[in-house]
Amino acid sequence: MSAPERTAGAGGLLAALGLFSVLPVPQRARVPGPGVLRWLPVVGLVLGALACVPALVVWRGADEGSPLLAAALVVTALALLTRGLHLDATADLADGLGSGRPAEQALAIMRRPEVGAFAVAAIGCTLLVQVAALAAVLGDAGPVEGVLAVVLATVTGRTAVLHAAARPAAPGSSLGVLVAGSGSGLLRWSVTGVLLLAAVGVRLAVGGSAAQGLWSAAAVVVALVLAALLARHAARRLGGVNGDVFGALVEAATTATLVVLATGVSWT
Repeated sequence: MSAPERTAGAGGLLAALGLFSVLPVPQRARVPGPGVLRWLPVVGLVLGALACVPALVVWRGADEGSPLLAAALVVTALALLTRGLHLDATADLADGLGSGRPAEQALAIMRRPEVGAFAVAAIGCTLLVQVAALAAVLGDAGPVEGVLAVVLATVTGRTAVLHAAARPAAPGSSLGVLVAGSGSGLLRWSVTGVLLLAAVGVRLAVGGSAAQGLWSAAAVVVALVLAALLARHAARRLGGVNGDVFGALVEAATTATLVVLATGVSWT
């Protein structure tokens, strides 16, 4: 079976899970192929739901248990489920952009195994803000609403990658086989439209107010806009996008989604 055929159906989802998570899939499925990135939002949905399992042991909604500990467990679970892949990318991109060097030198810095001050700050701030924002959300939510908030953030983070896939690859990047077949404008905006409708519709379906539904949609919009700005800046500085940019976009958009949702808690 050819790579396009493998990534067109369920095989594409298995390939995406094998490449971007620690979930067990057949070894033959762990082969990147055209269109595999289109499955990232589904990967986000699966990982977001799984990451909530340990949190539900210590938190059963609102003040029943510890929202802070639950938030920390969710963020930890996401890091474990992805092998820290996106956090590592965030660190690399922070060091590369923070260096202020020309594109070639910045890319060389990003390929080094050493971790610089910008990387430490980026990872520390990302984890801190994610835990704090999610704790605020969980402190005012029931189990179902809490899980939905996490899933919304993880799916939005990966939808941001679909939009960035339309940009040229940075010199030396091996993204070609992954990006091929994933940068369709129809695909990107269809996924975004479905995500926005789900953000509002599902929130209303579980008993949320119209204001809460709008805050959910706003979280998606703000996160995708901020991710687009980051992708644009990175592409200008590096001459295109690469895997580190994609990983950093996942973390940035996930974080932004949680921050907006937490802001909505105080206003609704």
